[in-house]
This record gives sequence, structure tokens and C-alpha cells, in this order.
Amino acid sequence: MSGSSGAGGAGEIVVEGRLVLDDRVVPGQVVVREGRITEVESQGAAGGGPYIAPGFVDVHVHGRGGHDALGPEGALDGMARALLRHGVTSFLPTAVTAPLAELAAFAERVRRWMPVAPDDGAGPLGFNLEGPFINPARKGAQNPAHIRVPADVATADLEPLVDGLRITTIAPEIPGALDLIRWLRARGVAASLGHSSATVEEARAGYVAGARTTTHLFNAMTGIDHRAPGLAVAALLVDDAYIELIADGHHVSEAVWPLILRAKPADRLILVSDGVSFGGTTARTGLLGGLEVVIDGDRCVLVDGGNLAGSVIALDTAVRNLAHSGLGLPRAVAAATREPLALLGVTDRGRLEPGLRADLVELDDNLHVRRVMRGGRWFAGPG
Repeated sequence: MSGSSGAGGAGEIVVEGRLVLDDRVVPGQVVVREGRITEVESQGAAGGGPYIAPGFVDVHVHGRGGHDALGPEGALDGMARALLRHGVTSFLPTAVTAPLAELAAFAERVRRWMPVAPDDGAGPLGFNLEGPFINPARKGAQNPAHIRVPADVATADLEPLVDGLRITTIAPEIPGALDLIRWLRARGVAASLGHSSATVEEARAGYVAGARTTTHLFNAMTGIDHRAPGLAVAALLVDDAYIELIADGHHVSEAVWPLILRAKPADRLILVSDGVSFGGTTARTGLLGGLEVVIDGDRCVLVDGGNLAGSVIALDTAVRNLAHSGLGLPRAVAAATREPLALLGVTDRGRLEPGLRADLVELDDNLHVRRVMRGGRWFAGPG
């Protein structure tokens, strides 16, 4: 039997299928009681049914289903519900570069919303700021009008942003950036190097100062040049640094994925969607951070200049793409579960282990989401 049953006692859920563990896939079952995993049992070499994986975690996502992270609290509700249908059980609503006052209002709105976030949506773990301390020369789809220089901003003006802030993007080469990275590290915030023209030496200095991760590797940054290596080289060679990968096939060619996977330790790869609000809708035009964008198939680009402007995929697509590229399902799932949680220091979910939250994703043979469990309750997939 595959799926779930009530066998074993009142309030107990038994989920059977192919369990995606840390390093392998095995037939077995997961027993859930009161929103927690209580047992994980292998059933030998034979067996089928759906794949059962931990719930996905998207730490860089700007919106979904027509709902923007920078919108009102109702938009956060809608975004969380839209993400859950794609297997995302935990996430960081992510703001694009905006005026500091607007970012402070966003931070306060997320803090106020977190305790009342809907149970039928992905659960918030804080929030992410993609900017404003980035290099205008590598702005990508960020609005240049709102980019700031760290040396020109007092840390007192940043205090309203810190509570709940888990990750923020910084270009390490701009004035005051290294001091800001150190200040944030002392407050438990992970600086993410990105939107940067850094040389490899400047990038390494950013990681030494305390930056822990890297915003959408290869995009909006200096790359691999044999005479002028940049941030991408440092990100690949600094073993402790995490890297984000948008595995949609547009932001980074699939031909480059093996290079990333060979260079980085297995526990430092994080899949993100960088999803925007137009994902999961029929919209073909819109605004992102005040900039006009057009959606062409599964690509979202700026009208002015044609830069990629986030993605319209959800994280389940990234997991599926990476697994089908030859990496294998356990490592692809780890990049969407264990590793982003490790970056955030969250230890109560992200594996099929007794005692952890019963956040699960049930996948079919083609790795499409059938249904999602959050905290012991099943919800339908995207259909």
C-alpha cells in the first residue's frame, strides 16, 4: 500500500512509499503523530509508491501566484498558500531593493504577520533582503534609484531591519561593505555576496569578514575569467561558503551545473527559486520593484535591457530539474531542505527523522508534487 492510512492508533498517520533519505532512496514508511515524525522504517529492497521527501525550503523568493512579498499581509497569506502547493513548507519572503523606509515597513509587516501566518501555507522563518547595498554596475533587475552605499548609512538606521532578518545581499567591494558584513554577522544575519563587481580578492575578503552565502551564483556578479577572476570563482573555491543556484535552465546553463557540483562540497549547495509574483499566473507583463517586466514562456525579463528578472518557477521545478540532470534525488532534495535550513540554523525540520516536524512532500514518478504535509496535515499539490 502507498500513501497514508490511519493504522496504528488514533491520531496516527502512516505515510508509505520511497523515502528520500540523506544519501539514498529506500522503500519504507514514516509514522506521524501530533504533527511530528515518530518513526521512520525501511522495508527492505523492494517496494514502490510515491517518493516521500522532507518539505522544501525556499530562502529566496519574492512572490507567487500573483502575490508579492512587498505587498500587504494578505499578499503574504496568498504567497504562502501558493508556495505550499508546490511542496514549499518553509520560506523567507524576500524583498527587492527598495528605500530603507519601505524595507523597514516590510520587515515590521512580516514580523507582525509571522505569528498569524496561515496554517495552510508555507511557514515563514523570517525574511530576506536582496539589497539595497549592492553595486549599481551589477544591479540586474534591482531598481538603481534605491541602491545605497553602506558607508553612507548609519547602523542605527538599520536596526529596524535586523529583527527577523536572516539573509541580505551585499556587494563586498563597495565602501563600508566589510564593516557592515561584520556588524550583521554579530547580530546573527547571514550576509550573501552578490550583485557585485568584486575581484576574487575582494570577494574572498567578504567571506573572511563573515559573509556566509552567495546570491544566485553567476548572475549579476563577476564570473570565471582566466585573467580577471571574480566573485563566482571565490564562491566556488571557498569551501565554507554556501551558493544559491536557480535551476531553471535560464539563469545558469545546465552545461555548467556539473562544474558547480564538482567544485562545491555537497552540503553547501542551496536551491532557490528567486520566484516573482507572476509565477503560477497567466500574467505576461507587470512591475517588479517599480520596473517593467515581460514574461515570455518560463522567462521573466526587464522590458528595458532584457535582464532576467527573477524566475517564474517554484522550488519543486528546481528540485526536479537538478535530479533529472543526473545528480540524483537525495542530493537535489538536500539542496532544497537540509542545506538552506543549516544556513539558517533551523534544526527542527528538513529530514525524515523521528522527532522532527512532519513537513513532507509526496512526489510522483516524474517528481511532480502530488500532495504536501505541513505539521501533520495533508494539502493538495498544484494539480
